[in-house]
Amino acid sequence: MEWNELLSTKRIGLEERTEKHNLKDRSQFQRDYDRIIFSSPFRRMQNKTQVFPLPGQVFVHNRLTHSLEVASVGRSLGSRLSEKILDNKLVENNKLVHEIGSVVSAACLAHDLGNPPFGHSGEAAISNFFTKGAGKEFESRLIKEGEGKWKDFTHFDGNANALRMLTHQFEGKRKGGFALTYTTVASIIKYPFESTLATKQKFGFFQSEKEIFKQVAGEFSIPVLSETPLKACRHPLVYLVEAADDICYQIMDVEDAFKLGILSFEEAKELFFGFYDFSVEKRILSRIEKTFKEVTDPNEQISYLRANVIGKLVAQCMGVFWENKDEILKGNFESSLIKNLGKTEAKAMERVKEISYSTIYAHRSVVEIEIAGYKIIGTLLEEFIGALTNPKDLYSKKLLSLLPAQFRVQEDSLYSQIQPVIDFVSGMTDVFALDLYRKIKGISLPEIG
Repeated sequence: MEWNELLSTKRIGLEERTEKHNLKDRSQFQRDYDRIIFSSPFRRMQNKTQVFPLPGQVFVHNRLTHSLEVASVGRSLGSRLSEKILDNKLVENNKLVHEIGSVVSAACLAHDLGNPPFGHSGEAAISNFFTKGAGKEFESRLIKEGEGKWKDFTHFDGNANALRMLTHQFEGKRKGGFALTYTTVASIIKYPFESTLATKQKFGFFQSEKEIFKQVAGEFSIPVLSETPLKACRHPLVYLVEAADDICYQIMDVEDAFKLGILSFEEAKELFFGFYDFSVEKRILSRIEKTFKEVTDPNEQISYLRANVIGKLVAQCMGVFWENKDEILKGNFESSLIKNLGKTEAKAMERVKEISYSTIYAHRSVVEIEIAGYKIIGTLLEEFIGALTNPKDLYSKKLLSLLPAQFRVQEDSLYSQIQPVIDFVSGMTDVFALDLYRKIKGISLPEIG
C-alpha cells in the first residue's frame, strides 16, 4: 500500500460525483465529521451507556462523550502522522496528506455508532438471543442461507454494525447511507474479515455489507488475504483509530471510577503515576509535583494526571506506528499500537486493565446494567422477530406498526427480515429500550380515560 493511494475523497453511494477538496471552506473529510456529528444516531449516543449507568449527580462518560474524546485524541495522532509523512517527504504534491488528522478524527467519531444500548453487554445480549434464546429456532434456516448469515447474529459485533449504519441505504433514505468518503469508512474497519472468521464477537462487516467492504478494499488496493472466507489487511489509519479508542476507554474509566467513589484518590493517583519511570522522567514528575502544590482540588489533580498520561500515550503510539510503518503498509503488522508500548507504560496499562476488570467493571452498578440489558434486549428481539414470523396475527400487526418506516422492509430471505429488527433495537437509547420494554410487558401503561 502507498500513501498516495490510501487517501480518497470519493464517497460511498456517490461514486460518479467528483468532489472538490476545498480547504478554504471545509475539506471533504471535515464534511464527514460534520455529517456524523449532526446525525440522529450520533445524538442518540448521549443516552447510551459506555460503562457506568447514565449519570445522576455525577456525570460520567456515555457513548457520545467517549466518542468526542476519542475523536480529539485521534486528531492528535493523525496530525502527528501527517507531519511525519510530509517532513520525511514520503509523498509529493498530495494535499490530502495534510488532512489525515481530520480523517482519523471523523472515523473516531463514528467508531461506536453501531453499538447497541446497555454498553458492551448489549452486543452479548443480541448474540445470546440467537445462541441460547428464542432466536436459536432460526439456526437451520439461516445456515441454509449461508453460514455467515447465522454467525452475523450469533457473533453480533458493534464494529460491523457501525459499517452498516454508515453505508446502508435504509428504506426511504439516500443511497450510501451517510455517503462518507471511502477513506473515512476504511479507517473504522478494525476487523477486516467476515463473521465466519470471528474470534469471540469480533469481525468487521455483515454479509449484507460484504460488497461494500470489497469496494472499499479495492479502492485502496488493500491486499486481500483470503477470498473465501473474505479477509483483507487493515487500512493503515485503522491503527490510529484503534489506539485513540484504547487510550481513552482505559484511562477515562479510571477517572470515572474515582469520581463515583469506586476507586480512592490514592488508588487512581497510583495507577496514573505508574506510567512514569521515576528514575528517568524526573523533570516531568517535578512539573507535576509543582502543579499539585498550586492545584489542590483532588478532582483537578486526577484530571491533570489523566491528561498527562493521555499525552504520553499519544506520543508513544505514534512512535510505535512510525517504527513499524513499513510493515503496516505491507499489511504485515498484526498487533495494535497499544500492545507495543515501552516497558513502563505497558506494565502500567496492564495494571489499569487488571483493576478495571477486577474492580471497575465488576462493580454492582455496572453488573446491574448488564443484567437489565440482557433482559430488555432479549425481550424486544423475541417480540418483534416473533411478530415478523407471524405477521397475520392481530397482536403482531399492532407490534409491527411500531417499527419506524425505515425498518419496514419486505424481503424474501429470513436474514433480510430479521436484520431490520436488529437495526431498530441496536439503534435504541437505553431509556427508549427500557420504556418500550415496559410498555410491551404492560409494566408502564398510558393513562386511560
